[in-house]
Amino acid sequence: MATEQRPFHLVVFGASGFTGQFVTEEVAREQVALEQSSRLPWAVAGRSKEKLQQVLEKAALKLGRPTLPSEVGIIICDISNQASLDEMAKKALLVLNCVGPYRFYGEPVVKACIENGASCIDICGEPQFLELMHAKYHEKAAEKGVYIIGSSGFDSIPADLGVLYTRNQMNGTLTAVESFLTIHSGPEGLCVHDGTWKSAIYGFGDKGSLRKLRSASSLKPVPIIGSKLKRRWPVSYCRELNSYSIPFLGSDMSVVKRTQRYLHENLEDSPVQYAAYVTVGGITSVIKLMFAGLFFLFFVKFSIGRHLLVKFPWLFSFGYFSKQGPTQKQMDESSFTMTFFGQGYSHGFSIEKNKPNIKICTQVKGPEAGYVATPIAMVQAAMTLLNDASDLPKGGGVFTPGAAFSRTKLIDRLNQHGIEFSVISSSEV
Repeated sequence: MATEQRPFHLVVFGASGFTGQFVTEEVAREQVALEQSSRLPWAVAGRSKEKLQQVLEKAALKLGRPTLPSEVGIIICDISNQASLDEMAKKALLVLNCVGPYRFYGEPVVKACIENGASCIDICGEPQFLELMHAKYHEKAAEKGVYIIGSSGFDSIPADLGVLYTRNQMNGTLTAVESFLTIHSGPEGLCVHDGTWKSAIYGFGDKGSLRKLRSASSLKPVPIIGSKLKRRWPVSYCRELNSYSIPFLGSDMSVVKRTQRYLHENLEDSPVQYAAYVTVGGITSVIKLMFAGLFFLFFVKFSIGRHLLVKFPWLFSFGYFSKQGPTQKQMDESSFTMTFFGQGYSHGFSIEKNKPNIKICTQVKGPEAGYVATPIAMVQAAMTLLNDASDLPKGGGVFTPGAAFSRTKLIDRLNQHGIEFSVISSSEV
């Protein structure tokens, strides 16, 4: 990682956006909690100085720190102006990129950071963008000694580090994990912001490009250790959680698999098979969700359908969309639980031709996923990158969170900030 003297250790790019304002507040909260001598110089960046100033004033009011706006730098730059992105990157050790959808706006930031020696963390949940950046920029980032770490929000730190936590807690060799995400909401329900909605539309609408990218990579298959993990039906019942589940269609599968490949190929770790699901409650919820899901997946296949989904989201999002995003009450009442069921083999037990003889159950719990847990995860990943450089992969490159932070204290940091990792049960079969 670049170590030369720069004005700012952290720059929040897109600080005046919906998610960016929460990341800005979280950085401010983190800095306020530190001793005066430990605080890092940081800045916010975006197109409008007035809007950036308003975000800082709002954070100052929320944290009861009126001097905050005068303590934080402001950088004016525009995603459509590469020169301005270069100037931002030259001033930072680390850029927290909050400007999405990343398939449209992410690459210029990655390029600017690499060419100007700054590391970059994003909160992308778009597998195509994440895998494309690795294919195009991993070697360039390594040459520059900078770290480009994607999916460092709710997508996909709980899943990626949850698998590593499960592996570390098992008294033996973990070979397979299933995760089940449960979203808890209050009486006012759930809601996503416009940016999150658009990312989902374009992500699902362009799966063909992802298949072509993976086909062109010609990667060798990661070996399967022990019994092969059987895939569940599209709708299946999880007895342990007393709930029906469907496959989770976010970036977790892509990210965890990339992490397992990296750890196997570079650290000779035993690879873990992984499958991700989301719980949906009872049979009535299953029927409703199947209808909504099929409706959505049909429309995203066609350009006119994607246009309608973007143009008239309130007609197609079944009550889960708001141009203004969730209310504070909705966020306060929401939380998530991700439960991991792992299986493997005890030390000295033959893996060949034997079924797993150890099971383990772990959980990751946290506050509202999109706009509370995500800023916490992103900021703690940033603090880990800045403070635990000796525990990062040597040299730099484009990494998943698990690949970058597997040997750091990031899980400990998250535990201290409300995203809690715990063992539920562990036993030999």
